[in-house]
Amino acid sequence: MTTTRRSLLGMSSLAFLPEYGRAADTAWMSIEEASRLLRKKSISPVELTRGCLGRIERLNSVLNAYITVTKERAVAQANAAERELRRGNWLGPLHGIPIALKDNIDTAGVRTTAASAIYADRIPAEDSDVVRRLLAAGAVIIGKTNLDEFAFGHSGRLSHFGAVQNPWRLGTITGGSSGGSAAAVAAGLCFGAFGTDTSSSVRLPAAYCGIVGLRPSPGLISTRGVIPTAPSLDEVGPMCRSVRDCSILFSVVAGVAPSPVNQKKLVRVGVPRTFYDRLNPEVEKTVGNALDGLRRLGWPLRDIDLPGLNMAGAEAMAGIPLSGIWASVVGAEAISFHQPLLDKTPQLYRPEISARIAGGAKIGRDAYEHARQQLAQLRQAVDAVFVSVDIVVTPTSPVPACAIDTEPSLDAMRNTMPLSVYGLPTISIPCGFTSDGMPVGLQITGPRRGEAFLFGAAATYEQATEWHRHRPNLG
Repeated sequence: MTTTRRSLLGMSSLAFLPEYGRAADTAWMSIEEASRLLRKKSISPVELTRGCLGRIERLNSVLNAYITVTKERAVAQANAAERELRRGNWLGPLHGIPIALKDNIDTAGVRTTAASAIYADRIPAEDSDVVRRLLAAGAVIIGKTNLDEFAFGHSGRLSHFGAVQNPWRLGTITGGSSGGSAAAVAAGLCFGAFGTDTSSSVRLPAAYCGIVGLRPSPGLISTRGVIPTAPSLDEVGPMCRSVRDCSILFSVVAGVAPSPVNQKKLVRVGVPRTFYDRLNPEVEKTVGNALDGLRRLGWPLRDIDLPGLNMAGAEAMAGIPLSGIWASVVGAEAISFHQPLLDKTPQLYRPEISARIAGGAKIGRDAYEHARQQLAQLRQAVDAVFVSVDIVVTPTSPVPACAIDTEPSLDAMRNTMPLSVYGLPTISIPCGFTSDGMPVGLQITGPRRGEAFLFGAAATYEQATEWHRHRPNLG
C-alpha cells in the first residue's frame, strides 16, 4: 500500500515508502523518538542495534555503505547501554543509539582505512575526540563507512573497497567523499553518522542521498584523531534524516546545548545569484520552489554579493579567485601529509587520487602562505554579509547525481567549496526531487558560530515541508 501527502509549501505528490514490522519501524525512527522510547524502556538499545545490523546484513552487499561493521562490539555496547538504563543512569539523547563513522575517523582497536590500500589493515591505538564524546554519551558505534580514498573525491566511487551506491537509484553516485555515511543514513542502516568536509564532503552526499548534513564552524568539533585532507579546511560534521537529529549529534560532539526546534522570528534571507548560474534545469526548478516556500513563511529575500567571487558567474570554478585560495591551501597541506606515503608506496594509491595529491608539490611555500593570509581575510570580510541578512540560501549542488560510470564534473561542488573557505556553518537539507526521483538539496548558511540559529531556520523550513519524510524504496 502506498500513501501520499502534499507539502504545506506546494510540493508535488510523491509516494512515501514505509516499511512494516517492529525492526523496520525502529529503523526509521528519529533519534529524538528512539531516545524517548529508550528512556521509557519501551524499546531497548539491543533491539535498535540488532535492527540496524539486520538491515546492514541485508542491504550493505548492494549499497557498499560500510567498510567495517563492528557487530560484536556494537552488541556489547548496546548491552552495556541497556544495563545503565536499568540502573536509572541515562547519559543523554544518544544513549543506546546506533551511530556510524566515516572510515577516516580513528576508532581504537577497530581498523580505520581512509578507504585506501595503504591503510587497509591500520588499527589505531586511540579513539578520536569525536568517538570519545560519543562513547561518553552512551552511543553505540555500529561501523565504519565507505568514502573516496583519503577523502579526496566528491563522488563516493573512488574507494579501494569499491563504489558506494545511492539508495535512491543503484548505479548512481552518492556524492563524496562521505558517501558511505550518507547512504547508511538514507537507507536506515544507522540512526545518524559522521562525515568530514573539506570542500563538499558532508553536504554534497547529504544532498544526493536526500538527508541532512552539517559543516560546522571551525573549531567547534575536534578533528583530533581524524586522518587529514587539509587541516586548515577540514571539519567533522553530523549527517541525519532530520534537522533536529542533526542538532542532537552536533550538540553532543561539540559540547553545546541542543538547538531550538524552529525559528520563531522573521528570518532575512540572502540570495547570492552567482550560485544560481548555470544550474541544471531540474535543480533550478526545485530550488526555485523552495525559495517560494521561504517567501510563504514570510521571510524576505534579497540579492547579495559574497567576497572573493566573480559575480558575473561566467568563468569556470578554477577561474574564481576564491577557488584558487582553496586549491593552494588544500594542495600544499595534502602533499605535506602524503609525500612520505607517495615516496614509499605510490602503487597503492588509486591513480586518480595520487594525481590529485601530487599536484600540491607545485605549490611553493610563499604561495601557500599567501593563500593562508587570503583565507583569513576572506573569513573576516564575509562576516559583514550578516549585517543585512540572517542566512544565505543556495542550491547545494548545481547538478543532480550522475551515473557511477560517468566522471562527475567539478561543477558539482561549485556551491559548497566557497562556504568551506568562508568558514561559515552550512547545512544541506532536502528540498525536493528531480522528475526521475533523485533528491535535490538546499544549502543554508549562517553566521560564524551561529549553529543554533541555523538549525532553527532549517528546522522551520523542514517542518513546513515533507521532503525529509521520504524514504528510498529498498524492497
